[in-house]
Amino acid sequence: MSVDEDETRQRLKAAVHYAVGRMCQRMREDHRRDFSRQVVAAIAETTFRQCDIFAKDLEAFARHAKRSTVSSEDVKLVARRSTALSIYIQNKSEELNQEQRDLKKKNTGKRRSRDTEESRE
Repeated sequence: MSVDEDETRQRLKAAVHYAVGRMCQRMREDHRRDFSRQVVAAIAETTFRQCDIFAKDLEAFARHAKRSTVSSEDVKLVARRSTALSIYIQNKSEELNQEQRDLKKKNTGKRRSRDTEESRE
């Protein structure tokens, strides 16, 4: 691993640790649950390792399909072992697809309107 890759990895690890710490802090405020520093660190490390596994799996799925870009189908495939995660990702995917369709309709409508105005002139 190069120095830059190691530095990036450490920064990502720190970001995950910070995010986990914030979530634990919210849990403490909302549910009066305390988390020791060791527990926060263990959750952060587990989360980081799982993300690393996901990233490697995503790369492998894309490479297997002879693509250089990870697709939403790859993400759904990674999530297949967790029912809750799989449902969440499926719902988000549908939301994004709907937003893209709506945006496309909106842009198509604007384009038609502009074309109509230009033909009148």
